[in-house]
Amino acid sequence: MSPARVIAIAALAFLGFTSLAGSIFMLADPGGGVLNLPLSLLQHSPFRSYLIPGILLLVSNGLLALWVLWLAMMARPRYGLWTAFQGCVLLGWLVVECLMLRLVIWPHYLYGAVALVLVVAGLALRHENSGPLRDRQPVRRSAQGSSGWYRAG
Repeated sequence: MSPARVIAIAALAFLGFTSLAGSIFMLADPGGGVLNLPLSLLQHSPFRSYLIPGILLLVSNGLLALWVLWLAMMARPRYGLWTAFQGCVLLGWLVVECLMLRLVIWPHYLYGAVALVLVVAGLALRHENSGPLRDRQPVRRSAQGSSGWYRAG
């Protein structure tokens, strides 16, 4: 297993399980009491409770990260691309969160680093799995025609 894959798996597991835990607490208590999050943090956002942010966190950084983790562990096709995509989703989440909260604290830096690691590892895995051009076979053209793209064969 390549170092990039090991790093991607570790980062995806960290992101998936911590996002899952955080979202469950947000859904269990949308008032923020369990996580000690005052509702005043949401004053510049369109949300009045942590319910919708909890659902968004669960889907975008919890379930998606765990699905991409499964892809990476099973070495499914395009798992490097999905890993980089998850890094971009996380980075987008962080930017929007910081703008809405008008606050940046240490976990934002930590998860920002995780996002960058996912993007870099994902791109490295994508490059690693592409192989040299001489090993690729042309795609057979169908009756309707083909775009002429090549695939690994």
